[in-house]
Amino acid sequence: MSKTAIILGATGLTGGLLLKKLIADNRYKTIRIFSRKSVKIKSEKIQEYIVDLLELSEHKKDFTADEVFCCIGTTTKKTKDKLIYKAIDYGIPVIAARLAKENGIKVFLVISSMGSNASSSIFYNKTKGEMERDVLKQKIKHTYILRPSLIGGHRNEFRFGESIVKLVMKVLHPFFLGNLKKYRMIHPEKIIDCMIILANKSRIQSIFNSEEIETINKLTPKEFY
Repeated sequence: MSKTAIILGATGLTGGLLLKKLIADNRYKTIRIFSRKSVKIKSEKIQEYIVDLLELSEHKKDFTADEVFCCIGTTTKKTKDKLIYKAIDYGIPVIAARLAKENGIKVFLVISSMGSNASSSIFYNKTKGEMERDVLKQKIKHTYILRPSLIGGHRNEFRFGESIVKLVMKVLHPFFLGNLKKYRMIHPEKIIDCMIILANKSRIQSIFNSEEIETINKLTPKEFY
């Protein structure tokens, strides 16, 4: 097998882990990265397109692959302007899904967030919910939306508030049982592993919370179908 994958957000925490996994995965021959800056990783598999992701539609001819992995996301600390924030968290995934549909790409995976709801009064949740709604409207054959809770792992940038929340979540982790499991903090590697599994095994369900992401990682190939 010699597949081509597109990664959006390869310079971030989850996207960077995904890139390393796909480089090591023999099923992938080519990895096309669309990013505003270089990932600075040398591999014969990598094809980099340094572009303005807000103008992604201008690069339709290069946006060809078997699968699209969208790991795009910003924060209010990085992006205080709500219009720009929405252009990134909503606009980029939706434009990518439209390009994927137009170019016949049949697998589209995107990381969203727990609490996503297009009808929410909370800006963050509403933005993610609208993104999910409009990605699904493209009717790509295999569309998978992952809704993780708080994502653990080490980031290059320090986020004081997030660090405190992570510490609290670690302490409370054993108490999140039953229906509360979906609120447990999740390691980014588990999210990435789940995305790769979904990309290579057809599933009917399209939206997965943290507990379901964890479950998929534990399934044997036979159990998965």
